[in-house]
Amino acid sequence: MTHQQLVRLAEQWLRGRYRCGIVLSEQSCASGETPDVIAWKGQSRSVVVECKVARTDFFADRDKPFRKNPDLAMGCERFYLVPQGLLAAHEVPEKWGLLECKGREVRMAIKPCRQTQRSQTGLMREMNLLLASLRRVEVRIEPQTITDFLKWKNRLAEYNGGRLPEGIEAAEAEPNVHLVCAVIAGESGGSV
Repeated sequence: MTHQQLVRLAEQWLRGRYRCGIVLSEQSCASGETPDVIAWKGQSRSVVVECKVARTDFFADRDKPFRKNPDLAMGCERFYLVPQGLLAAHEVPEKWGLLECKGREVRMAIKPCRQTQRSQTGLMREMNLLLASLRRVEVRIEPQTITDFLKWKNRLAEYNGGRLPEGIEAAEAEPNVHLVCAVIAGESGGSV
């Protein structure tokens, strides 16, 4: 099993079994922490998965500044993903979860602490990572801006005489748990 294969398994597990909507792998930012995989699910709850293929990799990870001081780290929930049998339960840091893979199957061997582990510093570092990632996207889609790129459905509707092509949902109908829909005061007789 290679590190890259573990990263792919972590991405699939986070999207599928753990129901995360946004998943990024191996993205770096100014904080210095480059999570193997970080994902977000409802209510901006972040999940970090560190993939280790060897015991030496796992023990070397302990010496990083954000492992020695968990308040500097990203992730409301934190996991290690390793090949089955690589680590004993007592070796896993307190509050961390353990995912083990056997072949292409990933199972949760130890559940992480459900109480959020992310500090205000960790949240700011996650924001920095997200902004750095968005900037990378914007550089690749130039001359468009991210805003223009995200409004592609509006351009499709304009091109199509005011209608979206069949099979394309309007932006307001997208199933996106990261968007909060507020009822405008007056429409329902209530307040927001």
